[in-house]
Amino acid sequence: MTQSLPRILYTKPSIGPLEVAYATDAAANGWGERCYDYINRFEKAFADHLGIAHAIATSSCTGAMHMGLHALGIGQGDEVILADTNWVATVSPIVHLGATPVFVDVRADSWCIDPAAAEAAITPRTRAIIATHLYGNLCDMDRLLEIGRRHGIAVIEDAAEAIGSELAGRRAGSMGLFSTFSFHGTKTVTTGEGGLFATNDAALYDRVLTLSNHGRARGQTKQFWPDEIGFKYKMSNIQAAIGCAQLERIEELTARKRAILAAYRRHLQDIDAIALNPEPVSGVNGAWMPTAVFSRESGITREALQAAFKAANIDARVFFHPLSSLDMFDKVPANRNAYDIPERAINLPSFHDMSEAEIERVADVLRDILAERTSSHSLPRAAIA
Repeated sequence: MTQSLPRILYTKPSIGPLEVAYATDAAANGWGERCYDYINRFEKAFADHLGIAHAIATSSCTGAMHMGLHALGIGQGDEVILADTNWVATVSPIVHLGATPVFVDVRADSWCIDPAAAEAAITPRTRAIIATHLYGNLCDMDRLLEIGRRHGIAVIEDAAEAIGSELAGRRAGSMGLFSTFSFHGTKTVTTGEGGLFATNDAALYDRVLTLSNHGRARGQTKQFWPDEIGFKYKMSNIQAAIGCAQLERIEELTARKRAILAAYRRHLQDIDAIALNPEPVSGVNGAWMPTAVFSRESGITREALQAAFKAANIDARVFFHPLSSLDMFDKVPANRNAYDIPERAINLPSFHDMSEAEIERVADVLRDILAERTSSHSLPRAAIA
């Protein structure tokens, strides 16, 4: 019966006439001396949105992180602390640079890096702490920044999933030494593929700008003369054109994401066994990816949730596996929350054009699976058998 219902996708971008018009202009006219027009415009607009001084558009958030860590001189023998709950894109640049990732646990309430665990993991080799704002949830930046100052360690924001999130009037990505963003097609603001490096540090900005242009410094007068080996993580002018249109709509896009999370809250507010993305004190959750975490007592598992959503013809994503559970790393089972939460959680659909009826359909799956579990456990053992 449910398979006859239209499929609900977990995410897709909001692309309108403005994006099409800007991309068309870039494709038709954005060449030669105009080949950077939309890129420059996008970088300035995003920096202004964050309230920071410098931004560099990149081909991915991973590339932005790679260049930022490289610019800090992080390499062989250095350690970088990050949450065990993360997508692999956050740890890959650390490994590529020859440094050692140190995985620490997350907090049970925010699912973001636990500052106490991060501080406990600091050694003489620690060079940075990466604060990943997971699914739009915000890290405790005030505490992390204080730890960084006290130990002389850089605090970096992985804000790939946090466009629209704010803490006491400060936008996610405006607080660390540098931050990185993603504009993948699944994100609140998209350029198809793409990312961005942001910082208030002028010297760091110049360093990354040189690295991003194959090691060619902007003051270099010789043509095609690199001063060092750099990278090629550039965003295209056509991608940036789409991004410029998205930034003109950013308040609309982020408001809709928050409205979808709020709708899920309304539909599920009477169910104590389900926790959704928390709203920070004195802040705003950008709600990139509404996520339902069931209580341990409920007995609901990730596998049962996947099966229920598949049966309802609804796309849903699993919560990130702990990085240390991947085959290329040593397991850190002491990170109890990072290992436990994914076993009873699911990411919910949240594309901008979702209707109220579709949100209700998704909420009903969560309600039904809990009701079925409760019902089966209330039956006598013989009846269950």
